[in-house]
Amino acid sequence: LKSNPSNNEEKEAQTQLTKSDELQRLHSQALSAYQQEDYEAAISLLDEVLAVCVWDAELRELRAECYIKEGEPSKAISDLKAAAKLKNDNTEAFYKISRIYYQLGDHELSLSEVRECLKLDQDHKQCFSLYKQVKKLNKQIESAEEFIREGRYEDAISKYETVMKTEPEVPVYSTRAKERICHCLSKNQQATEAIKLCTEVLQLEPTNVNALKDRAEAYLLEDMYEE
Repeated sequence: LKSNPSNNEEKEAQTQLTKSDELQRLHSQALSAYQQEDYEAAISLLDEVLAVCVWDAELRELRAECYIKEGEPSKAISDLKAAAKLKNDNTEAFYKISRIYYQLGDHELSLSEVRECLKLDQDHKQCFSLYKQVKKLNKQIESAEEFIREGRYEDAISKYETVMKTEPEVPVYSTRAKERICHCLSKNQQATEAIKLCTEVLQLEPTNVNALKDRAEAYLLEDMYEE
């Protein structure tokens, strides 16, 4: 304004000033909603602020936290990915993305994100500990799948049993392991065990197509055509 005090400039400056006051107010409300654990309200306030302050990494990280609390991990990932690009050396964002992928059962993407964190800081304790866990699990799953491709079903079963021991806390991995063991049992003509295990998987995931197909194969081996 001081450099160019015309009417138009003044109007523009006043509008921007009013807008910035409004954004600060929304930002404070969003923080307060977050602290009161009203994550839905916080998200809707942050949406308004981020529509204007598109490049604010910290606001994106805050909205990602709200999405995580609201059980919307894929939206959290998209905000965290933006935050990782917007802020230099954002190891925290890579760590969080990796953890979310891991919890969702996507061990391969989890591994690639945690590697990005370690590229920025090889001594990052949380990332290193997560890296060791994901790498170990990833290796076991790859090796089990290799056994299945080679028709070594007994070895594959034993490897998938190890997977369940390696990660007992995240249910998705035990369910996947059981689904693959059921596949091996069915292929190995161990029909009774296959039916039992596939049924277990289908109680957890009624629409699991692989388990339905493998159980059907097992029923055929037992001449249970109706089933």
